[in-house]
Amino acid sequence: MSVSKFTLPDVGEGLTEAEIVEWKVAPGDTVTINQVLVEIETAKSLVELPSPFVGVVGEILVAAGTTVDVGTLIITINSGSDATTADAAASAAQTANTTTLVATALVEDTSSSISDEAPEPVLVGRGAAATMPTRRRRHTGANVAHETLAPEPAVRVRAEPLEPTRRSASAGPVMAKPPIRKLAKDLGVDLSLVEATGPVGDVTREDVLRGATQASVFRNIQTPQWPIDRDEHIPVKGVRKAIAQAMVKSAFTAPHVSLFVDVDATRTMEFVKRLKASTDFAGIRVSPLLIMAKAMIWAVRRNPTVNSTFTDEEIIVRHYVNLGIAAATPRGLIVPNIKEAQDMSLLELAAALEKLTMTARDGKTSPAEMSNGTITITNIGVFGMDTGTPILNSPEAGIVALGTIKQKPWVVDGEVRARFVTTIGASFDHRVVDGDVASRFLADVASIIEEPALLLE
Repeated sequence: MSVSKFTLPDVGEGLTEAEIVEWKVAPGDTVTINQVLVEIETAKSLVELPSPFVGVVGEILVAAGTTVDVGTLIITINSGSDATTADAAASAAQTANTTTLVATALVEDTSSSISDEAPEPVLVGRGAAATMPTRRRRHTGANVAHETLAPEPAVRVRAEPLEPTRRSASAGPVMAKPPIRKLAKDLGVDLSLVEATGPVGDVTREDVLRGATQASVFRNIQTPQWPIDRDEHIPVKGVRKAIAQAMVKSAFTAPHVSLFVDVDATRTMEFVKRLKASTDFAGIRVSPLLIMAKAMIWAVRRNPTVNSTFTDEEIIVRHYVNLGIAAATPRGLIVPNIKEAQDMSLLELAAALEKLTMTARDGKTSPAEMSNGTITITNIGVFGMDTGTPILNSPEAGIVALGTIKQKPWVVDGEVRARFVTTIGASFDHRVVDGDVASRFLADVASIIEEPALLLE
């Protein structure tokens, strides 16, 4: 019998330490190739470490809750003489399974029509959630390939879209499909309190997500009792430690300059409404953040200096956009980014935003997804905030804050009218971005929010 030693690896970005969060195996358990052994927390994210060995767990050498350096021995696995054979068999089985799934996906994507009752393979995520049964939507032509991006059913839109029937929170029994109910349960949303916007008064996926956002902000609306303990001591480690270090470095290294502009976002809201009614975007969450993301990419192309990094020797101007989206998660603030966002269509960008949001909410964002960002959006409007002065996500030279969009009095053609208005705030590294460049960039972003049709140029 041989003993295989598993040390804590560097999971990316040259990280030097990680905390053991939870062991997924115990001494005596039989493990196979790629079976998850342990969940660790780095300075950036939660990461599951798979087993590179086949065998039986020997010793677990580091207890959960302990922070250890990369290279530390954390577990041993006892391998018998047949370990190589088992290893090969497991790898072959995994390869065959992957080939079958890919072949199935290719066959599905080239079908000319799809039955509503056909089972849909879901290749996103892992474990039980990845095999959740769904119902297919009927698509033809170019829309077929887009189908696998959304596991939830879509409501068919009539040739002449009707105004959705809104159901008040107290209007009797809740109408919602089983996948929507499961999503609400997972997110802790009370469906009876959600305003339904479906065509027949049913609760949609977006209604649940909106309710989850509101619940996360106002969940503790009742004031709790004071705790018995007078002081609470929270260790500064993991993501919180990384956030603290990054904020101090950014605030005291880069001289910030901040600008603000009020914008009439009425046409953006109308555009979002049309996209939601489009069959091309069926099953994809569409929000004003999508238009803001596209506006920033367009404005970066016109003002590339804001998409830069400052070093003591040079200024590096990035002629591509890895668009960071600041995300508030139970573990703290993280900023995953969408790679090569400048090459994406509006539909591709919408799908990427949704995937990024769901991955961050599930705590599955990898270090690679948070590295090499070039410019960032922080959407403080979801918390009801009008604007703010965001701190740069070092070493980036620009960050934009999207405030809440709500109806306000606005002068149009000499008359006061009710319009959807928002405030956009932005901060820049003044070592790189001069005031005129910052102003032109923010004005370009605002022009798209005021008139999204400019994106068609």
